Amino acid sequence: MSDSTRDPLDAVTPEPDASTEPDAGAAPQPLTDVEALRKERDSLRDQLLRAAADFDNYRKRLDRERRDLVDYAATELLADVLPILDDLELALGQPGSPEVSAYRQGVELVHRKMLDLLKKRGVTPILAAGELFDPNIHEAIVHEVSDQHAEGTVTGELRRGYMLKERLLRPSMVKVAKSS
Repeated sequence: MSDSTRDPLDAVTPEPDASTEPDAGAAPQPLTDVEALRKERDSLRDQLLRAAADFDNYRKRLDRERRDLVDYAATELLADVLPILDDLELALGQPGSPEVSAYRQGVELVHRKMLDLLKKRGVTPILAAGELFDPNIHEAIVHEVSDQHAEGTVTGELRRGYMLKERLLRPSMVKVAKSS
């Protein structure tokens, strides 16, 4: 260590010699002023490092909470939009005549824009049909006897469910197979 980075308290510490060595049976000597200052310095340095770490953890927690608040602030609004999306999908599922093809194209355009908006906001549909029933993301409305599906398999989707990033926005309403 160079002299410029050496601790000034270390330079003051007297070197032990044989005449100042305590006897093993003798009572311990009180700390010298330099040793007391060194201990106090170490204690204060430790407190400073702990306070800095606590503040850093506090700042990170606030940033995480702020991100979560921004990410999920629109949850209620997005959940209110989903029934409108359901209605658009229901309208698109109906057979149409050639006279209403222009209206159908308009509904398809609105539907596509709605899906793009939801995707941009982190909303994704839950795949249900053919999957194993998961009570965390599916809501079983009907149990039906099926020889074609394993027990606990989703056989149909009555209403599509959606996730907002990692959080459930709305569960899928599903039919679940049961054995006969």
